[in-house]
Amino acid sequence: MEEQIPLSNQVLIEIRKIIRAVDLQSKQLVRKCGLTGPQMIILKEVQNSQNASVGVLAKNVSLSAATVTAIIDRLERRGLLVRQRRDDDKRKVMVMLTDEGEALLGSAPSLLQEEFIEGFESMETWEQHMTLAGLQRVSKLMNAGKLSVSPMLVSTEEIS
Repeated sequence: MEEQIPLSNQVLIEIRKIIRAVDLQSKQLVRKCGLTGPQMIILKEVQNSQNASVGVLAKNVSLSAATVTAIIDRLERRGLLVRQRRDDDKRKVMVMLTDEGEALLGSAPSLLQEEFIEGFESMETWEQHMTLAGLQRVSKLMNAGKLSVSPMLVSTEEIS
């Protein structure tokens, strides 16, 4: 007779699978594009929010302006982004993709969180709420319920 895995261990296995998927995707992104997850998220947000300021980008990706500025500095050094003062108000700076940044985005793999959001949004509303409630409970059980984090599926070391 086959031995049953305790439910608590089954839950831990599923959590570990999620952590492993995030780690593998992060490594794949670095290998294929030379970018971290947060860098790719910022690039995609710049593409979606054309000519946005650092403050707007930070708000849109739920990171601090200081963190986004540091990421933009790295992307600018790589020639993927450029900052430009607005013609109508020289105090305001816009962030824009370069041609190299556009090309990189065109060949980049999709992000794990994009795949998750697509699948999650295709679920029935009741199922979305059940999933959220279950994850909130797991988070609380792991003493992580009060941690403040952004909605990014990346390794914590990558956000800087």
